[in-house]
Amino acid sequence: MNNRVYEFRVLSKLSQRELAKQVGVSKQTILVMEKGNYLPSLLLAFRIANFFQVNIEEIFEYVEEGATSYEND
Repeated sequence: MNNRVYEFRVLSKLSQRELAKQVGVSKQTILVMEKGNYLPSLLLAFRIANFFQVNIEEIFEYVEEGATSYEND
């Protein structure tokens, strides 16, 4: 799964700690999610999308193994 959490967070001028507090997780969770080392639960993914007031698909995208999708953005 690809995500754009880092991009949305930076554009919103939030620290990892601030975003974590807003969505009810630890700063470490945001850190590893941004690095692509953590797949959030569906509930957390919706919390993040709701926080940024966008559809979940704008931040999270399922990609088949070996494929990437955000390359051309």
